[in-house]
Amino acid sequence: MSRMPTGRSLDEMVTMVREDAARQGGVSVDDVRVTNAIAVTWPDGSLGCPEPGMTYTQALVPGYRILVRAGDRALQYHASRTGHFVLCPAGRAVDPVVSGDT
Repeated sequence: MSRMPTGRSLDEMVTMVREDAARQGGVSVDDVRVTNAIAVTWPDGSLGCPEPGMTYTQALVPGYRILVRAGDRALQYHASRTGHFVLCPAGRAVDPVVSGDT
């Protein structure tokens, strides 16, 4: 019997997000500070960051919400456990349906 892959851990996603945040903020990875990182369940395939005019799968998506500071910028990332993440601009973020240890 084969096992299903478990996906990316929170630590792996934080590493990926810090690298992206460094690029976004024009700083080194060492200057990106994680202010919050938790496991969540997103309400749909938009990962809690729907783009206007787009449609998304209507299924719960286990993932993470990772908040970082890159230089003087506060950035919010939403991620799935498969390794996909989005930088979610202020005003577009939707709360997860479940947050904490999922």
